[in-house]
Amino acid sequence: MSKRLLPLIILAVGVLGFLILKMTRPEPAEVTATERSWRVEVQTIEPGSHTPVLPLYGEVMAPDQVNVTATLAGRIGARPVSEGESVTTGDLLVALEDADINPALAQAEAQVDDLQAQIRSEQVRYRNDLAALKTEQAIRDNARRQLERTDSLVKRNLASREDLEAATDALARSELTVSTRQRAIDEHPSRLQSLEARLAQAEAALDTTRRDAERARVTAPFDGVITDVQVAPGDQVSRNEPLLSLYPVKGLELRARVPEMFRAELVAALDRGERLYAFSENRQHRFELARFAGTSGPAGTEAILTLTGEPAGIRPGGLLPVSLERPEQSSVVAIPFSALYGASVVYLMNSESRMERVTVERIGEARTANGERQLVVAGKALMPGARLITTHLPNAMSGLKVELAAEAGEPSP
Repeated sequence: MSKRLLPLIILAVGVLGFLILKMTRPEPAEVTATERSWRVEVQTIEPGSHTPVLPLYGEVMAPDQVNVTATLAGRIGARPVSEGESVTTGDLLVALEDADINPALAQAEAQVDDLQAQIRSEQVRYRNDLAALKTEQAIRDNARRQLERTDSLVKRNLASREDLEAATDALARSELTVSTRQRAIDEHPSRLQSLEARLAQAEAALDTTRRDAERARVTAPFDGVITDVQVAPGDQVSRNEPLLSLYPVKGLELRARVPEMFRAELVAALDRGERLYAFSENRQHRFELARFAGTSGPAGTEAILTLTGEPAGIRPGGLLPVSLERPEQSSVVAIPFSALYGASVVYLMNSESRMERVTVERIGEARTANGERQLVVAGKALMPGARLITTHLPNAMSGLKVELAAEAGEPSP
């Protein structure tokens, strides 16, 4: 009997032990879900005035560059300057040989002298014609009276018909002589006018030759730099052949294309009398916006900026990146580029330490005192004291919980 109860006793003891263990087990700790927060850095919004800059890439130009050409055909006698050499006002640049200049000048002077002599000769001829006309008119009158006497004698049979014909021929010859002389006198004004016109033309040619002879010896009209040298001493050159070029040390310009969206703003600032400056890297060179080109293109309009100060090594034809300072903007905020999402979205940290999406207007770029680039934006939500999240989060979205990296004691991710 006892053998049959033993398994039941063992089973009962096991069940009783299980119940005792279950009743005496410790209670498990409650597990609650916690929301993760992202560590970020923030910038306190302080709207103020900032000067946005516009990056430009332009070409250096020399608008006052002088191209020297040969005024006369001849041989180069001297060229004491070389490519890239600096010269001062009055320095000799190039000169033709005198042996090629003097003959042309002498020929022009001789032509003037010849025409002046022809005019004097014409005036003497005119005076002689006037005097000769009186004599020839007297001879004609005598011939007419002789014809009348001969005709009277013939009618009285005191002279022959041959005498009458001879008297008639003599009168005809004298009248022809008078007529010829009168025509020469009448043509005197036109002949004199023609000679005077030819003289004026010759004198103009002489003045041109003298001017070209003077310009055959070229000196520097200003302090500048020699460029584009194309001849050497001894070269034979023709008239108007290019010899060399010279550009002034001062007066260089930078031509850079400005996008159309900024042109109206810059033109309005110039009309107000504002002075806008552009600076090269490290502010080594400064240019002032002077005007815009007269025509535009699909990529914008060329802005013309004049160099203020020394060129410090820049040359015409070189490409130079500059930053043009646009008119000052008020009630704007300068933020780092890392704070921007897309084209016009930033996030603020609200009072509940959550991200809040805000749309802003991009004004342009600005540079800090240490040369760092920042973005200038404006927006109604950018109120003084607001906290702008400057850490760029790949999973940024409105409502995302964040915490200040400085409070967490670790750098932001």
